[in-house]
Amino acid sequence: MRILASGAGRLFYVSNPDSDFHTQFGFISRHDLKNAGDGSVVKTNTGKEFYVFSPGFVDLYRRIKRGPQIVPLKDLGAVVSLTGIGKDSVVVDAGSGSGAVACFLANLVKEVHSYEIRPDFFKIAEENVKRLGLANVFLKNRDVYEGMEETGVDLVFLDLPEPWKAVPAAHSSLKVGGFLVSYSPTIPQVADFVSALGSKYMHLRTIEVIERDWEISERKVRPRSVSIGHSGFLSFARKIC
Repeated sequence: MRILASGAGRLFYVSNPDSDFHTQFGFISRHDLKNAGDGSVVKTNTGKEFYVFSPGFVDLYRRIKRGPQIVPLKDLGAVVSLTGIGKDSVVVDAGSGSGAVACFLANLVKEVHSYEIRPDFFKIAEENVKRLGLANVFLKNRDVYEGMEETGVDLVFLDLPEPWKAVPAAHSSLKVGGFLVSYSPTIPQVADFVSALGSKYMHLRTIEVIERDWEISERKVRPRSVSIGHSGFLSFARKIC
């Protein structure tokens, strides 16, 4: 894959450089695409210039196949920063959905073990893990409410309709001091999850991350008309005994 960047801040993804690439600004010949290195400039048949570079992980991640709704990057950033997971961390993710959380975290941590009960979602997650070439994601087509195989893990991330049902399984899987994070779209889900924590967890905080893009063009500086508002609530807990 190659990426074409226009001067107007738009990115175009070229999945097959062996074919001419067509845009609203004209087409770029396959000969120019195949011979372009990172930082090269290629032109369409109408003279429009594009800069060429190779995709990074986040570029490939944005192109994964979508099934169920995925957790936005703004929320995943909060999970990473507030739990401090890194290259030596082991994570359990449930449910996998499209595999987006598992794939994103796998680029940062040692291992991700991801549970998904639905066979159709499990298949999508498998495809995305393979597409990104991640060897440290281990997918399981199982009901996480019935238990987790892993022990001594650093983080259990829950994106489930009834996360409170997974609290006992998470407790068995987490090391003391490990984080339990639940992602839910509604406050009743949050309330039931926090109530289920009991005395073996410390509820640290529940947050909502709001993202607002700004339009900046010379002296024209203002919030964009369309922004990402509510996506979900993140509840952070820590196993204390």
